[in-house]
Amino acid sequence: MESLKNKRVALYITGGIAAYKGAYVARSLMKAGAKVRVAMTRAAQEFVTPLTFKALTHNEVLTELFTDEKTAVPHIELADWSELALVVPTTADLMAKLAHGIADDLVSTALLATAAPIYLVPAMNEKMWEASATQRNYRQLCTDGVKILMPKDGYLAEGYTGKGRMPEPEEIMAWLATELTSNADLKGKRVLVSAGGTLEPIDPVRYIANRSSGKMGYALANAANARGAQVTLVTTKSDLPVPRGIQVEKVVTAAEMEAVLLKHFPTADITIMAAAVADYRVAQISSQKIKKKNETWELKLLKNPDILKHLGQIKRADQYLVGFAAETDELLKNATDKLLAKNVDLLVANDVSRSDIGFGADENQVLLLRPQKDVKTTPKVTKERLAHKILDEVLSSSK
Repeated sequence: MESLKNKRVALYITGGIAAYKGAYVARSLMKAGAKVRVAMTRAAQEFVTPLTFKALTHNEVLTELFTDEKTAVPHIELADWSELALVVPTTADLMAKLAHGIADDLVSTALLATAAPIYLVPAMNEKMWEASATQRNYRQLCTDGVKILMPKDGYLAEGYTGKGRMPEPEEIMAWLATELTSNADLKGKRVLVSAGGTLEPIDPVRYIANRSSGKMGYALANAANARGAQVTLVTTKSDLPVPRGIQVEKVVTAAEMEAVLLKHFPTADITIMAAAVADYRVAQISSQKIKKKNETWELKLLKNPDILKHLGQIKRADQYLVGFAAETDELLKNATDKLLAKNVDLLVANDVSRSDIGFGADENQVLLLRPQKDVKTTPKVTKERLAHKILDEVLSSSK
């Protein structure tokens, strides 16, 4: 991996059962040509010894904040030396420390002093990962610009299956390579992204909605931002983290989303319609909560504007438009029909009937369709990695 060759990597190992995988990551970094130094928490040393990492990296392993070594402040020296900081595994404890600026041991102090990009690979029990405090810390770290590889669903040390398993070293290395090689190829471009499912009110307490989580749209906005683009995100979601530098426009209904998109569309080089826009809205919205009086309730619905089709009709030759097709059957046929009807340059189609890649999932597998081109099928990957694959396709086909 050329992106890691001669790069100074500080590898931090924290106290989780997945700490043993850190040895494989250290070995992979060395094989990729990186210069690797390791620091470990006391808890990490209960799972694997510093000698293991010394043998793999040919460098002394830092374990204590205060030592008798010649370097009076080893944590600062390591922080200043590193060009990249990688924490494998990242415990809930360390995420909390980083999110709140707590520095009470060697690892947390060195990371707080690190100006280089920080990459975290969380691994923990499913209940710990899903805890409100951990999710708040996750969102804060993303906002702070920390890169985080999501934990996987799989067999946990506790003896049951759940979310919190650390990705394999090969996936960690592939993630790093993608992050490091996609720094500025969208520099100077304006990217407009829509995300989330629109809500159509019925009365003050009820609405029509869909199951879109917004994760794919946010992943695309984050990926474009990481690659140097000036990004505007039009979203219905408020519970997902947005890194600094992305302009966010909050909307609720399809009509609001259309108005905001049309405002930004003329100056956009690339527009990605990842939002799930409601097809219909209620004809008459009640100003008061509708009481439950009858056995049946009929709502009159009106068709919403087709935003993607509208953008396809008005886009200029120098603009690139990406649409999404969420289907439950006949994926290729329905996606092909939509590709032609909407006048898009790239259509991303996925099967939302599958729970492992459908709405709310952290992974996705899609078809990529372009006019008069062969259909491409992506492997099942995280939405973060898929976002980069989609942007790669945009760049390759717009040259």
